[in-house]
Amino acid sequence: MNRLIIKHLGRMDYEPVWRAMQEFTAGRNEATPDELWVLEHPPVFTLGQAGKREHLLQPTDIPVVSIDRGGQITYHGPGQVVIYVLVDLKRRGYGVKELVRRMEQAVIDQLAESGIQAERKEGAPGVYVSGAKIAALGLRIKQGRSYHGLALNVDMDLSPFALINPCGYPGMAVTQTRDFGIHETPASLGGKLALRLAENITA
Repeated sequence: MNRLIIKHLGRMDYEPVWRAMQEFTAGRNEATPDELWVLEHPPVFTLGQAGKREHLLQPTDIPVVSIDRGGQITYHGPGQVVIYVLVDLKRRGYGVKELVRRMEQAVIDQLAESGIQAERKEGAPGVYVSGAKIAALGLRIKQGRSYHGLALNVDMDLSPFALINPCGYPGMAVTQTRDFGIHETPASLGGKLALRLAENITA
Protein backbone atom coordinates (compact mmCIF):
# COMPACT_ATOMS: atom_id res chain seq x y z
CA MET A 1 0.00 0.00 0.00
CA ASN A 2 1.82 3.09 -1.27
CA ARG A 3 -1.02 5.54 -0.83
CA LEU A 4 -0.31 8.68 1.19
CA ILE A 5 -2.70 11.59 1.77
CA ILE A 6 -1.49 15.19 2.27
CA LYS A 7 -3.76 17.45 4.31
CA HIS A 8 -3.24 21.23 4.54
CA LEU A 9 -4.73 22.36 7.84
CA GLY A 10 -3.79 26.06 7.97
CA ARG A 11 -3.04 27.51 11.43
CA MET A 12 -4.27 25.45 14.37
CA ASP A 13 -3.69 25.36 18.12
CA TYR A 14 -1.12 22.76 19.15
CA GLU A 15 -2.98 20.64 21.68
CA PRO A 16 -6.06 19.70 19.60
CA VAL A 17 -3.79 18.64 16.72
CA TRP A 18 -1.65 16.55 19.05
CA ARG A 19 -4.76 14.81 20.41
CA ALA A 20 -6.01 14.25 16.85
CA MET A 21 -2.68 12.59 15.94
CA GLN A 22 -3.00 10.26 18.92
CA GLU A 23 -6.58 9.38 17.98
CA PHE A 24 -5.68 8.80 14.33
CA THR A 25 -2.79 6.51 15.30
CA ALA A 26 -4.82 4.57 17.87
CA GLY A 27 -7.75 4.11 15.49
CA ARG A 28 -5.93 3.17 12.30
CA ASN A 29 -5.66 -0.34 10.89
CA GLU A 30 -3.71 -2.16 8.18
CA ALA A 31 -5.81 -0.53 5.43
CA THR A 32 -5.59 3.07 6.71
CA PRO A 33 -3.62 5.26 4.29
CA ASP A 34 -0.62 7.14 5.68
CA GLU A 35 -1.07 10.90 6.03
CA LEU A 36 1.01 14.08 6.17
CA TRP A 37 -0.55 17.05 7.97
CA VAL A 38 0.86 20.43 6.90
CA LEU A 39 0.16 23.39 9.19
CA GLU A 40 1.38 26.25 11.38
CA HIS A 41 0.86 26.73 15.11
CA PRO A 42 0.35 29.82 17.29
CA PRO A 43 3.33 30.34 19.66
CA VAL A 44 3.97 27.31 21.87
CA PHE A 45 6.89 25.48 23.47
CA THR A 46 6.68 21.67 23.44
CA LEU A 47 8.66 19.52 25.84
CA GLY A 48 9.43 15.93 24.80
CA GLN A 49 9.03 12.84 26.98
CA ALA A 50 12.56 13.00 28.38
CA GLY A 51 12.51 16.79 28.31
CA LYS A 52 14.03 18.70 31.21
CA ARG A 53 12.25 21.80 32.36
CA GLU A 54 15.57 23.56 33.00
CA HIS A 55 16.00 23.91 29.23
CA LEU A 56 13.34 26.63 29.49
CA LEU A 57 15.69 29.38 30.59
CA GLN A 58 13.27 32.02 31.87
CA PRO A 59 9.58 32.54 32.60
CA THR A 60 7.41 33.29 29.57
CA ASP A 61 3.80 33.91 28.63
CA ILE A 62 4.15 31.40 25.80
CA PRO A 63 2.40 28.12 26.75
CA VAL A 64 4.59 25.09 27.53
CA VAL A 65 3.02 21.72 26.65
CA SER A 66 4.56 18.42 27.83
CA ILE A 67 4.04 15.87 25.07
CA ASP A 68 4.85 12.29 24.06
CA ARG A 69 7.46 12.67 21.33
CA GLY A 70 11.16 12.08 21.75
CA GLY A 71 13.59 14.94 22.26
CA GLN A 72 13.78 17.97 24.49
CA ILE A 73 12.18 21.41 24.19
CA THR A 74 11.44 23.26 20.97
CA TYR A 75 9.37 26.21 19.80
CA HIS A 76 6.56 26.39 17.24
CA GLY A 77 5.11 29.63 15.97
CA PRO A 78 3.60 31.44 12.99
CA GLY A 79 5.89 31.43 9.96
CA GLN A 80 7.17 27.92 10.67
CA VAL A 81 6.03 24.97 8.54
CA VAL A 82 5.09 21.92 10.60
CA ILE A 83 4.53 18.57 8.89
CA TYR A 84 3.20 15.71 10.96
CA VAL A 85 4.18 12.28 9.64
CA LEU A 86 1.54 9.62 10.27
CA VAL A 87 3.14 6.53 8.75
CA ASP A 88 2.76 2.77 9.26
CA LEU A 89 6.42 1.75 9.38
CA LYS A 90 5.64 -1.97 9.59
CA ARG A 91 3.80 -1.69 6.30
CA ARG A 92 6.53 0.46 4.73
CA GLY A 93 9.16 -2.08 5.75
CA TYR A 94 11.68 0.24 7.42
CA GLY A 95 12.35 1.55 10.91
CA VAL A 96 12.41 4.89 12.68
CA LYS A 97 16.05 5.66 11.89
CA GLU A 98 15.35 5.25 8.18
CA LEU A 99 12.22 7.43 8.49
CA VAL A 100 14.28 10.15 10.17
CA ARG A 101 16.89 9.90 7.41
CA ARG A 102 14.21 10.24 4.72
CA MET A 103 12.63 13.22 6.51
CA GLU A 104 15.97 14.99 6.85
CA GLN A 105 16.81 14.26 3.22
CA ALA A 106 13.53 15.79 2.06
CA VAL A 107 14.40 19.04 3.85
CA ILE A 108 18.01 19.00 2.57
CA ASP A 109 16.84 18.44 -1.02
CA GLN A 110 14.14 21.11 -0.80
CA LEU A 111 16.61 23.68 0.52
CA ALA A 112 19.14 22.71 -2.17
CA GLU A 113 16.53 23.60 -4.78
CA SER A 114 16.68 27.16 -3.40
CA GLY A 115 20.48 27.22 -3.32
CA ILE A 116 20.89 26.53 0.40
CA GLN A 117 23.46 23.91 1.37
CA ALA A 118 22.08 22.09 4.41
CA GLU A 119 23.34 19.06 6.29
CA ARG A 120 22.74 16.61 9.11
CA LYS A 121 24.62 16.74 12.39
CA GLU A 122 25.80 13.48 13.97
CA GLY A 123 23.83 12.66 17.12
CA ALA A 124 21.55 15.71 16.80
CA PRO A 125 18.50 14.96 14.60
CA GLY A 126 17.40 17.83 12.40
CA VAL A 127 18.78 19.87 9.53
CA TYR A 128 21.45 22.56 9.84
CA VAL A 129 22.90 25.36 7.72
CA SER A 130 26.41 26.49 8.69
CA GLY A 131 25.87 24.95 12.13
CA ALA A 132 22.54 26.72 12.78
CA LYS A 133 19.38 24.65 13.08
CA ILE A 134 16.81 25.34 10.38
CA ALA A 135 14.58 22.27 10.89
CA ALA A 136 13.75 20.21 13.98
CA LEU A 137 12.55 16.59 14.07
CA GLY A 138 10.72 14.65 16.76
CA LEU A 139 8.71 11.45 16.50
CA ARG A 140 6.68 9.00 18.55
CA ILE A 141 6.33 5.39 17.39
CA LYS A 142 3.39 3.40 18.72
CA GLN A 143 2.79 -0.18 17.55
CA GLY A 144 4.99 0.46 14.53
CA ARG A 145 3.22 3.69 13.53
CA SER A 146 4.66 7.19 13.70
CA TYR A 147 3.25 10.56 14.63
CA HIS A 148 4.67 14.03 15.34
CA GLY A 149 7.15 15.06 12.63
CA LEU A 150 9.26 18.01 11.53
CA ALA A 151 9.27 21.80 11.74
CA LEU A 152 11.04 24.04 9.19
CA ASN A 153 11.70 27.67 10.09
CA VAL A 154 10.58 29.81 7.14
CA ASP A 155 9.67 33.41 8.00
CA MET A 156 9.10 33.77 11.72
CA ASP A 157 10.06 35.61 14.88
CA LEU A 158 13.05 33.60 16.08
CA SER A 159 13.39 35.45 19.42
CA PRO A 160 11.49 32.80 21.49
CA PHE A 161 14.30 30.34 20.72
CA ALA A 162 16.51 32.55 22.94
CA LEU A 163 14.30 31.57 25.91
CA ILE A 164 15.28 27.89 25.59
CA ASN A 165 18.16 25.55 24.92
CA PRO A 166 16.81 24.42 21.53
CA CYS A 167 16.38 20.62 21.58
CA GLY A 168 18.43 20.65 24.81
CA TYR A 169 21.59 22.20 23.33
CA PRO A 170 22.75 25.35 25.17
CA GLY A 171 23.58 28.20 22.85
CA MET A 172 22.47 26.41 19.68
CA ALA A 173 21.96 28.92 16.88
CA VAL A 174 18.75 28.78 14.87
CA THR A 175 18.04 30.19 11.44
CA GLN A 176 15.29 30.29 8.80
CA THR A 177 14.89 30.28 5.04
CA ARG A 178 14.09 34.01 4.88
CA ASP A 179 17.61 34.77 6.15
CA PHE A 180 18.96 33.18 2.96
CA GLY A 181 16.91 35.30 0.60
CA ILE A 182 14.06 32.83 0.10
CA HIS A 183 10.83 34.81 -0.04
CA GLU A 184 8.40 31.92 -0.23
CA THR A 185 5.53 31.81 2.24
CA PRO A 186 5.23 28.98 4.75
CA ALA A 187 2.21 27.66 2.83
CA SER A 188 4.08 27.62 -0.49
CA LEU A 189 7.26 26.07 0.87
CA GLY A 190 5.29 23.68 3.04
CA GLY A 191 3.37 22.41 0.03
CA LYS A 192 6.58 21.70 -1.88
CA LEU A 193 8.25 20.07 1.10
CA ALA A 194 5.22 17.85 1.75
CA LEU A 195 5.31 16.54 -1.83
CA ARG A 196 9.02 15.82 -1.57
CA LEU A 197 8.55 14.15 1.81
CA ALA A 198 5.74 12.01 0.41
CA GLU A 199 8.05 10.84 -2.39
CA ASN A 200 10.80 9.95 0.10
CA ILE A 201 8.45 8.09 2.44
CA THR A 202 6.84 6.01 -0.31
CA ALA A 203 10.05 5.29 -2.28
